[in-house]
Amino acid sequence: MQLLTTTSELNQACAQFETSRYVTIDTEFLREKTFWPKLCLIQIAMPGFEVLIDPLAEDIDLSSFFEILKNPDVIKVMHGCRQDIEIFHKEAGVIPTPLMDSQVMAMVCGYGDSISYEALVKRIAQGTIDKGSRFTDWSRRPLNEHQLTYALADVTYLRDIYESLESELKKTGRLAWLSEEMDILTNPETYNQSPELAWKRLRYQDKRPHIMGVIIELAKWRETQAQTRDLPRNRILKDDAIREIALQNPKTPEDFDKLRSVPRGFIASRNAAGLMEAIEAGRKLTKSDLPPPPPVVDNRPGIGPLIDLLKVLLKYCCEENQVAPKLIANVADLERIASDENPDVKCMEGWRKEVFGSAAMDLKNGKLALASENDKIVIIARLITDFN
Repeated sequence: MQLLTTTSELNQACAQFETSRYVTIDTEFLREKTFWPKLCLIQIAMPGFEVLIDPLAEDIDLSSFFEILKNPDVIKVMHGCRQDIEIFHKEAGVIPTPLMDSQVMAMVCGYGDSISYEALVKRIAQGTIDKGSRFTDWSRRPLNEHQLTYALADVTYLRDIYESLESELKKTGRLAWLSEEMDILTNPETYNQSPELAWKRLRYQDKRPHIMGVIIELAKWRETQAQTRDLPRNRILKDDAIREIALQNPKTPEDFDKLRSVPRGFIASRNAAGLMEAIEAGRKLTKSDLPPPPPVVDNRPGIGPLIDLLKVLLKYCCEENQVAPKLIANVADLERIASDENPDVKCMEGWRKEVFGSAAMDLKNGKLALASENDKIVIIARLITDFN
């Protein structure tokens, strides 16, 4: 196995990778104690050839590797690759295209929601991954043979997995089903770390402007601090603390010390510089300054059981069509279907509508029913008679 530590070695290897129809790629990185991930190792393979790249080697220039990521004639195959792409985007402003994510491919082929790489190795490549080096500190040097072997397996088995899934997708005519998911992964906005958008990562929202405004400004302050100081968000301020501060409206150090989710003395420390200003800025935001609230779900009687029926129908349709439910609809989508006459959800378009959307509307409108037969769910078409 080759561990490349010089630019000349890397350039020679990349010249070979440029000739391949596809390459498989993975990375090892650390980010437990930082905001920005630290790239520690790159693995790349093509049929019959694979190498490891040491991005921490002194004076190594990764330009030729990044050129492969941009090459439109070489498909980049990765597994669960959002964080890997985030690294490439941060390091070089590059997003791999064209891209294939084997996790999404497996979901379209009916292997379930977000199947792990290890599971695909076992089910498709009939191999096993030694998990002994999973918790390696990849920034330490030298890396031993066992660690390098473990890392390389993340791209060598991926060749067999990709070719098998690609063949299955071509056979079933489902390659086009991947396009929307790949468009999301290759969209630079997916990796937008703008502090102004940080509030969207919080699960809690509030309709009251004086509270939601504080949540938005505190999330913005925390994101700025985390990026500038290169610390995890929760090391700056926990999510629960943002919510509690917005609700309790503390004005003095004593008020802050009474909060359960904020360490005593925090507001007086240098780590809290700018926090009070962010709170005040949030209090001044008006309704017109705030993002529109999420759509209100109709909670009239009967909606709950209807949503439950739609969940059963979704599972049935996905099992019949061998596709992961996560790709079709989520609970919020089902709620919209149950409550709206013309729900604006992605499962009412294209192939998703064929698999589930049309049946969902028929179920809602009484045109089909669900029943049990021989311990299985079956769909029964209903004839609706108009007596008017």
